[in-house]
Amino acid sequence: MGMVGQMRLLVTGGAGFIGSHFVRYMLRSKDVTRIVNLDKLTYAGHLENLEGLEKDPRYTFIKGDIADATLVEKLCPDVDAIVNFAAETHVDRSIHDAAPFLRTNVIGTQVLLEAARKAKTARFLHISTDEVYGSISQGAASETSILNPSSHYAASKAPSDLMVLAYPNTFESPVLITRAANNYGPFQYPEKFLPLFITHALTDQPLPLYGDGMNTRDWLHVEDHCAGIDLVLRKGRIGEIYNIGTGVDSANLDVVKRLLKHLNKPESLITFVPDRPGHDRRYAMNIKKMASELNWRTKINFDEGFDDLIRWYENHRAWWEPLTSGSSEYKKYFARQYGQRLTKTKK
Repeated sequence: MGMVGQMRLLVTGGAGFIGSHFVRYMLRSKDVTRIVNLDKLTYAGHLENLEGLEKDPRYTFIKGDIADATLVEKLCPDVDAIVNFAAETHVDRSIHDAAPFLRTNVIGTQVLLEAARKAKTARFLHISTDEVYGSISQGAASETSILNPSSHYAASKAPSDLMVLAYPNTFESPVLITRAANNYGPFQYPEKFLPLFITHALTDQPLPLYGDGMNTRDWLHVEDHCAGIDLVLRKGRIGEIYNIGTGVDSANLDVVKRLLKHLNKPESLITFVPDRPGHDRRYAMNIKKMASELNWRTKINFDEGFDDLIRWYENHRAWWEPLTSGSSEYKKYFARQYGQRLTKTKK
C-alpha cells in the first residue's frame, strides 16, 4: 500500500547535495504539507543550497545530529515519513578517518530507526549507495546481490542497510532502501570527482586523475534520483530495496576528456596520480526492478546533463570559489589527499 493523502516529512541531511535537491523537489508537490530538515551542517552541508525556502511556511530547518536520540525522538511523532540522507559520504575522507562515518552512518541510522519505531512513523526510507556491492567486474549487481564493500565509506553504509532491514523482521517497521549510482548536478561540494575536475579545468589547474583513469561509473542526475526516491517513498513495497541508476557506465578518463573538449582546454591538464587504496574499478547495478515494479525511467542522459553541469559551474563561481579558496576546509582536504600524489605524478 503506497502513501496517500497529505505528507509530512522529516528529511535528514537535507542541507547536503542530494538532500537539498530532494527538499526542493518535494516542496513542488501539493500534497507535501510539511518538511522538517534536520542537518548537522558539517563541511558538506550548506544553507545556501536551500536559499529562498525559509519563506515557505511548510519548511522548517533544524540544526542537529541524527545520533542525538533526545532531539530525534521529539521530531518523529509529527511526521508521516522519514527520508534519511544524513551520512558522511566521501570515500577519500573515510580512508583518513573512519570514525565519523561509523557514528553518523551506523549509530545515527539506528537512533532514527528506534525513534521512528516508537513514533509508529508510516514510512522510513533509507538512502544508500551502489558502493555497498563493491567492484563489479562483469554484469550488474541486483538488489539481492551479496554486499562486498571495499572502502571505509561503503563499509559503514552496508551495516546501516542491514540495520534498516533488521527492523521489519523484528518490529514490522515500514522500511525501504534505495541504492543509487553516482549522483551529479548543481551544488555538489567541490571535492567530489565531477565538480573537482570542472572547477580545476575552469581555473587551469592540474586534474589529478587516479591510476590509469579507466575506473567506470554510472552517472545519475540528482533530479532523476529525487524522482526515483519520491516514487519509492510513495509506491515502494515495504521491506524492499530498489536500485536507482541509468545502466550506462563511463570511464573517468573519457569523462575528463569530454570536459576539456567542452571548455576548449588542453589534455595536458590531466595529471595521472598514484591510485587511492581500495579504489573500486567498476560499479554496475541492475535497475530492472524500478522499471518493472514502479515504471520508473531516467529523463536526463549523461551527455546533456554533464554539459549543463559544466555551464552551471561556469555561471556560479560565486557559489564555489569561496569554498575552494583561502584556508578553507576544501583546501586542507585537497592538500592532504592530493598533495603528495601530485609530487609523485605518473606520466
